Amino acid sequence: MFAFLRPISGPTHSATLHGSRVYLRAPRGGDWRAWSKIRAASRGFLEPWEPTWPKDALSRGAFRRRLRRQARESLDDTGYAFFIFRRADDALLGGVTLSNLQRGVSMSCSLGYWVGEQHARQGIMSEAITSLLPFVFDTLGLHRLEAACLPDNVASHRLLRKLDFHEEGYARDYLRINGRWHDHLLFARLAGDRDVPKA
Repeated sequence: MFAFLRPISGPTHSATLHGSRVYLRAPRGGDWRAWSKIRAASRGFLEPWEPTWPKDALSRGAFRRRLRRQARESLDDTGYAFFIFRRADDALLGGVTLSNLQRGVSMSCSLGYWVGEQHARQGIMSEAITSLLPFVFDTLGLHRLEAACLPDNVASHRLLRKLDFHEEGYARDYLRINGRWHDHLLFARLAGDRDVPKA
């Protein structure tokens, strides 16, 4: 019980993943200013696809709480968070998360992602997720990577299909997004789908 209460600082994990234009690493305390700036500038772009933002969503305290939660998840092997940076100038572009990681008979996790509005439709997320796949299937040894998106989020449909995720179903009232329960399309990519897509 007391281990849960001990302070956790620093990155949630040590993996750094590299693409041709971007690299991914764990969020750090020093990222708060860049993170809050890009999220604030992209709020209208992101809110329709995300859980309701709390009133203090972009505060330093909220960011620290996020880091502590991510650190616990990483230590427990239940989730891993990455920020996406541009290699040319280390600018923060967005983020990807692996959550609900299951071992045992499932060997699966869920993929989440976001990108700043000014960096959308430039192939950034495609490259970031492509760079993430070896971490999921080789480093973590998982069998299945799942993703869900709203039926009217056409950009996400296209992204997932480009990355060889297969549409597998339709879930009613699957996730609470922006204050309301929404249906979602369900996608998955398996470890056996070994052709790595080109970003």
